[in-house]
Amino acid sequence: MTQRFSVAAITFDLDGTLLDTVPDLAAAAQDMAAELGIPPRREDEVRVFVGRGIPNLVERCLGERAQDAALLERAIEVFKRCYRVRNGERAVPYDGAHETLAALQAAGFRLACVTNKAVDFTLPLLAQMDMARYFGSVVGGDTLPQKKPDPAPLLHAVRELGVAPSAALHVGDSYNDIDCARNAGIPVLGVPWGYSEGRVLDAKDCDGLLSSLPDLLSRVALPTEH
Repeated sequence: MTQRFSVAAITFDLDGTLLDTVPDLAAAAQDMAAELGIPPRREDEVRVFVGRGIPNLVERCLGERAQDAALLERAIEVFKRCYRVRNGERAVPYDGAHETLAALQAAGFRLACVTNKAVDFTLPLLAQMDMARYFGSVVGGDTLPQKKPDPAPLLHAVRELGVAPSAALHVGDSYNDIDCARNAGIPVLGVPWGYSEGRVLDAKDCDGLLSSLPDLLSRVALPTEH
């Protein structure tokens, strides 16, 4: 029997979980490569690099060139400038994202977005995608000194929502999310349509896999049922 979670709050990863943002990230990476005069990365390569924040993505785009500290520092700044232009240009919500968030909010769940994307990119993107209204907390990759898989961002989010970790559930597309939730003592559901740095999520490593975002609605007990 599929487990139903009795929680008051649900936290979501962003890239690869709620939104497909790789087209924008890949375009920014190609803009960066053109400006720096280095070979560009294909979109399928960038898809594997997503998940640990922009500095890590840029470092992986540079490959061996990242050993040049000055080039890496410059490349990160160039990428950020390029991504500021591209952010939200071709990003799209995954099927059922809005409907699921709206239904959860209407049912009384407290919702948060916990991402390794910097806040300066996260907040405009959520606003552009008309998703900001769902979240009582948004924690970005630079909100705290720590990023996922460290548990600090997730614990910070549930504190902002006013619930204990034991009353929260996390949803994400990568082992970053699984490890973060495990470290925070929070159950976690994986989504198989995201990026996950090229690794396939295994159901045995988390508390279950969702077949779609609307599938989440059948996996949680309504707050009034607690």
